[in-house]
Amino acid sequence: MRLCFLVEEHYRHDGMPNEVIGQLTAWGHQVDVLRPGGSLLRMSEAVDAGAHDAWVLKTVSGGPGLTLLEAAAAAGMTTVNDARSIRGVRDKALAAAIGRGRGLPLPTTYAVACPELLREIAAAEYPLVVKPADGSSGRAVRLVSSPEQLETVLPLLAGEGMLIAQPYVPNSGTDIKVYGVGGELFATERCSPLHPDPSVRERRVPLSAEVAAIAARVGAVYGLDLYGVDVLLGPDGPVVVDVNDFPSFRQVPDAAARVARAVLELARAGAPAQPQAASPQPAPAALPFPTLPLSIPVQVSAGAGESI
Repeated sequence: MRLCFLVEEHYRHDGMPNEVIGQLTAWGHQVDVLRPGGSLLRMSEAVDAGAHDAWVLKTVSGGPGLTLLEAAAAAGMTTVNDARSIRGVRDKALAAAIGRGRGLPLPTTYAVACPELLREIAAAEYPLVVKPADGSSGRAVRLVSSPEQLETVLPLLAGEGMLIAQPYVPNSGTDIKVYGVGGELFATERCSPLHPDPSVRERRVPLSAEVAAIAARVGAVYGLDLYGVDVLLGPDGPVVVDVNDFPSFRQVPDAAARVARAVLELARAGAPAQPQAASPQPAPAALPFPTLPLSIPVQVSAGAGESI
């Protein structure tokens, strides 16, 4: 097969996806690598319809690769993940609206276009976790304990664009990262970025039936095939606090080979796979990707949770 990988400069030397590209090449497949962040793109000719069996994107939030992936999708190419699905999770405000509307356990989420509007959130909602709606890798994530502390944080949030704020929920200081790949789910436990502890090392952990069912439903709701889900185990049960397309798959056994096989299967099928929970309980049936609203409500009601 012939595949096109879109790799942003941020991941130029990363094991993921370079190890996947190496695995596919070793299996005899042709992989063309395009670095949209470091290339002059002639958009009128960037997508050669039919030249590749699938286009695969590994990008930073806001990177130019998504535009090119969407161009490939518009030309009828198979994309991994689906370009519209990626948009649905890259915007965390939109992701909250979609997820809560489809019954996922997401926290109350406020969205503001400028930091000063955070002053309108009631004091009873504090402490808050505030982060950019297009953030990734823990960028500019802040735990704000009170309205008074918010005043000291506001200048630091200037220039971050749209922000989201979610109530913090007490927790053990660790969270669960669930990876979905090739129809299987793998769970790891890691230190929360809000509670850094060098003694806590990321490790694989058993995946409970409850968390597995939620993670499988996340893939179905957002239409993702390769994804990660951050789950916080709060006093009222699991809460989904973040969803990532094409994550690092750290601690997943034989990750490069698993991801490579999943890419090939999706390319052959020419359509997204149906994610299933790797747990004793069957996963909910896959649901079609929802129609995105023309406007997003400023507040999305759900249970309290911590944002990561």
